[in-house]
Amino acid sequence: MKLGLLLLAALPIATYAQDSIAVTSNDTYPNTFSSGSANVSPFTNKSKRFNDWAISIGAGVPLVQHAELRSIKHGKDVFGYSAYISIDKAITHSFGINLQYDRGETRQGWFNTKDPVPTNLPANQQIAGRTQYDAISVLGDVNFSNLLRRVDNHSPYRWALHGYAGVGTLAYRAYQKTTAGQRMMTEIKPFSAGSLFGQAGAGVKYKVSRVLDLEARAMYVVTGDDTFDGEARSTSANQTTGKVSDNFFNATLGVSLKLGKHESHLMWHDPLQEAYYKINVLENKDAEFVVCEKGDLDNDGVCDDWDRQLDTPAGARVDGAGVALDMDLDGVIDLYDKCVTVPGPVENNGCPTK
Repeated sequence: MKLGLLLLAALPIATYAQDSIAVTSNDTYPNTFSSGSANVSPFTNKSKRFNDWAISIGAGVPLVQHAELRSIKHGKDVFGYSAYISIDKAITHSFGINLQYDRGETRQGWFNTKDPVPTNLPANQQIAGRTQYDAISVLGDVNFSNLLRRVDNHSPYRWALHGYAGVGTLAYRAYQKTTAGQRMMTEIKPFSAGSLFGQAGAGVKYKVSRVLDLEARAMYVVTGDDTFDGEARSTSANQTTGKVSDNFFNATLGVSLKLGKHESHLMWHDPLQEAYYKINVLENKDAEFVVCEKGDLDNDGVCDDWDRQLDTPAGARVDGAGVALDMDLDGVIDLYDKCVTVPGPVENNGCPTK
């Protein structure tokens, strides 16, 4: 179980590993980083358009369900409490990394440990447990709404589905209460060999404002230990074959405070939607272009906007600037020049004098 969680921790590192080949770059275009695009510039804090940091806090109810002692459907339903705080960093519009601290207490068994042991229960049911825990974990955050958003969906983007998974270190103290009283059964220190745990789940976020989000989240926590509930399987009278890890659900409701000076957070921005919006704007623009707004008074085919000779004689050939052609440069335009290729005086219609 612990080995599996360790492999899970290494997976994101392998997935996002970069090529180790050294690359040199200078100001000469193109370079290795350009990918053939001229729109290349260093990515700095000044060039960022979106906020990408947030702080999240929340509270909820943990329910131990995969263990010898359970929270519900095991005698009287008993509920604990949990709380979390996390620092969230958005890497892209669809993926982020969260550093999260959890603290809470689970309650499980046939009665609440705050109550006296019920004497009307059978002897093997006069047992309950509670577990105080602290956990630090690194979670990957996948924004499924950005990944799965339809290109034709132009509705306001205020709901988002997120998926979480990660590993960390779990410290806990498990207590057991019986007719003999209450005692601590197991204590696991943080960052010890047996403290590795994993959790995964999903959450639904609602964008309240530019700086605040609400989130309902459900996580499944795999402790990797059979003693988390306060009763080991090897000594339990309520054994269930095959259970080697006491796991629990954790349902929470929290808020996220988005940090930064920009108008929007990166996780609430879909770059594909931005591209489709710009294309749509161009497609709906008026395609009619006004040619020769000032007209062409001399009808030489060159608009008056850039015509350098507005009174070109009718029928004269002109250059791109609307000036009548004079191939032999004798001062007589070709329209009136009797000798187009030989220079001559104006008095002789552009022909040389014999």
